[in-house]
Amino acid sequence: CAAESDDCFSVCLTGLSSAVKKTHTSQIEIIPCKICGDKSSGIHYGVITCEGCKGFFRRSQQSNAAYSCPRQKNCLIDRTSRNRCQHCRLQKCLSVGMSRDAVKFGRMSKKQRDSLYAEVQKHRLQQQQQQQQQQQQQQQGSLLLSHPGLGSLSPAESEPLSPHYGLSSTGLTELPDDLGGYMEQDSPEGGSVSSKTDSGGGGGGGGGGGGGGGYYLDIQPSPDQSGLDINDIKPEPLCDYRSSNGFFPYCSFSDGETSPTTSMAELDHLVQIISKSHLETCQYLREEMQQMSWQNFLQEEVETFQSKPREVMWQICAVKITEAIQYVVEFAKRIDGFMDLCQNDQIVLLKAGSLEVVFVRMCRVFDSQNNTVYFDGKFAGPEVFKALGCDDLITAVFDFAKSLCSLHLSEDELALFSAFVLLSADRTWLQEKLQVEKLQQKTQLALQHVLQKNQREDGVLNKLRFKVSALRSLCSRHTEKLSAFRAVYPDIVRTHFPPLYKELFGADLTLQPDD
Repeated sequence: CAAESDDCFSVCLTGLSSAVKKTHTSQIEIIPCKICGDKSSGIHYGVITCEGCKGFFRRSQQSNAAYSCPRQKNCLIDRTSRNRCQHCRLQKCLSVGMSRDAVKFGRMSKKQRDSLYAEVQKHRLQQQQQQQQQQQQQQQGSLLLSHPGLGSLSPAESEPLSPHYGLSSTGLTELPDDLGGYMEQDSPEGGSVSSKTDSGGGGGGGGGGGGGGGYYLDIQPSPDQSGLDINDIKPEPLCDYRSSNGFFPYCSFSDGETSPTTSMAELDHLVQIISKSHLETCQYLREEMQQMSWQNFLQEEVETFQSKPREVMWQICAVKITEAIQYVVEFAKRIDGFMDLCQNDQIVLLKAGSLEVVFVRMCRVFDSQNNTVYFDGKFAGPEVFKALGCDDLITAVFDFAKSLCSLHLSEDELALFSAFVLLSADRTWLQEKLQVEKLQQKTQLALQHVLQKNQREDGVLNKLRFKVSALRSLCSRHTEKLSAFRAVYPDIVRTHFPPLYKELFGADLTLQPDD
């Protein structure tokens, strides 16, 4: 009896301790990771970090790895870049105090508790302010404006760029109805690239950070755009490509005054801005993809994908597309002039063009020799997607990627073409079409400038023109397939698809132009 009583007392103590620990952990999680700014999961090795940085530091200590920096040993470490330089990431871990010796047991000192409490209160206040802003924005217009935004916070405080949705391999029925309930994060071993968001630097520990406001388009200015003012450049040598407008049917000016004559220095600066933004917002480094191109799915793995229920495979792909679109949104914010457009036009352009840019970027992770694309950690052929039930769309997507790869576009050319596609001035519901035309025209000039500089043959521009048409056809097919799927599985789309995906593709644009 006494033994049973002791056991009961022990169980009660254990439960109480777990409850207290859970409460403290949930409070601490409001503070972003001190390394990358991602959603934290508690105190690890003496510092508040996310699961990704905790795992990275643990592996670095276990292997006694000697990392090297390919740049100047001053790389920015945030959620979009944390996997690109292991040396600088480790140095940041050490600089903020992470240490194996910092693993402590027992109570913190009163000073430590007070400091931690003050920081929790600070972030809680910020969270409340963001929620109030979100409610106001939801009342004013589209849900696309409801995400608190990356640009409104400092890198150390900002929310995940792109959450990783952990999906059950056994099927949809194991997933809770609440989207946040099946979001989890894992960090790939070593520095290897994975389709999980951590490889792109945006792993989400769940729920998108403080506001709980879903994963919608962030229409806040990007901090990385500061200091880049194209108006400061003196117009010296001039470049006039007005006679080449015919290359792009979606970019036509109504009069000569709006067709800009642009300086070479301005074009070079624009190329620099867009290329930098492109590289900083790509999920994967091209060099890393080339190193991993031999990692194809085994036949039994292919069969596992093929045997998945149709709704599960659709959900997996919806999540992957959503992750990629998050990076496109960040890219758009950093395009010079995009944030100066009215909010209606920003939303229209992103709704209409984000998937097109995802397809353009697909060529960076496409292996033309094997006809495979990087998907869920390895390279996959069209057969992997058989369970989707839309073989014609998958074939068209692979054909497009292969044809774009055949142009061998440089990163600069790919960046400018992506920006050009995104800034299409013929989108329905644009309110300030002329402003969008000016941005697209300037981007076209920069693209032509780079192609000329790279001594590309004249036919490349004409080929890119047809790629624009092909992109629109692909997106139309995707919309048709989604509509057919939604007709059969409306509840699956409503409860299990990412909010951003539903916002972008779930309905036609409802924004009305001004009369």
